[in-house]
Amino acid sequence: MRSIWNGAISFGLVSIPVKLMNATESHAVSFRQIHTEDGGRIRYRKVCELEDREVSQAEIGKAYEDADGSMIPITDEDLSHLPIPTARTIEIVAFVPRERIDPLQMGTAYYLAASGAPAAKPYTLLREALGRSDRVAIAKFALRGRERLGMLRVSGDAIVMHGLLWPDEVRTPEGVAPDAGVTVREQELDLADALMDTLGEIDLDDLHDEYREALEEVIAAKAAGEAPPEAPGPAEPGKVLDLMAALESSVRAARESRGGEGTGTAEVRTLERRERPARRTPKETGGKKSTSTAAGKTAAGKTQARKSTSAARKSTAETDEKTTAKSAKTAHAAHTAKTAKSAKTTKTAKTAKTAQKTPDRSTARKTAAKATAGSTAGKGAAKKTASSRRRGA
Repeated sequence: MRSIWNGAISFGLVSIPVKLMNATESHAVSFRQIHTEDGGRIRYRKVCELEDREVSQAEIGKAYEDADGSMIPITDEDLSHLPIPTARTIEIVAFVPRERIDPLQMGTAYYLAASGAPAAKPYTLLREALGRSDRVAIAKFALRGRERLGMLRVSGDAIVMHGLLWPDEVRTPEGVAPDAGVTVREQELDLADALMDTLGEIDLDDLHDEYREALEEVIAAKAAGEAPPEAPGPAEPGKVLDLMAALESSVRAARESRGGEGTGTAEVRTLERRERPARRTPKETGGKKSTSTAAGKTAAGKTQARKSTSAARKSTAETDEKTTAKSAKTAHAAHTAKTAKSAKTTKTAKTAKTAQKTPDRSTARKTAAKATAGSTAGKGAAKKTASSRRRGA
């Protein structure tokens, strides 16, 4: 591979001479512009506007166009005196986890190759340190007249540098997401998961540019004087009226394209569709007899409907009456049980109170009897004393 830049990696006080080489290549088929009448090439010539003549590459320089349209010449000497320490150096400024790098910032990829034998040891040291730490190096470098941001990582036995956009060069996704609130049901998420499981994984090496291959076949056929092969027309996309049905069809199509085998254990559930009842179209009347017959049927239908309504109302009334009677009976039974329980409790309390008062009444009766007996004995003694005095007198 041909190097496009020579410099050194600045890793602290360690300097690693390296060569920068493109890590990717384009296989796109390019075309030339021709004159359709005679097939002649269309070429662009560099012409000076003031002299109106074609100039050579040695006569062409650089200039900056100001807002008013005036040109400010910039020479190679002016650029060589720019205070850029990364003019010939890839200066590592930090080491961060690779998850910190937004893929939106990643651009062109380059291989960094060790330049000469003395660079082998420090090159290997940096590669092993990056691989063991599972981090990437953030660096600054200058290429094609401007300072750039880069990310160094390990790929196999080589160090790869990705050009990064500056943070202020990445746009924010304003106005990208739908403005209206959208609610996704669990059934739809389940079918989306089933579709992803059915598609499964794929080896990226199996993917190829089908358009480029078809274009090369057309070019080869034209070069051989043959008619170009006819390509199948694109399938017309259908209107998606039901997202669930579209997801189910996608899962089935994915399984059929893979031979009926899916990498996941997803299950597709068919949802029941609600069908609207068809509206009845009234029959056309064809004479008096048909009219009277239809009227009779209509009257009979109305009578039958009234009977059914009356029966339904009667049944409802009977049911309500039975329910009311049953509720009243239940309430009465509950009230009777509550009254019996209350009476029983009151009787028990009176019995206990009576039992408590009974000993007190017995004691009072005994005391009264004793008092009566004492009074009677005293009266008898007084009578005897009085009789004795009368006899002595």
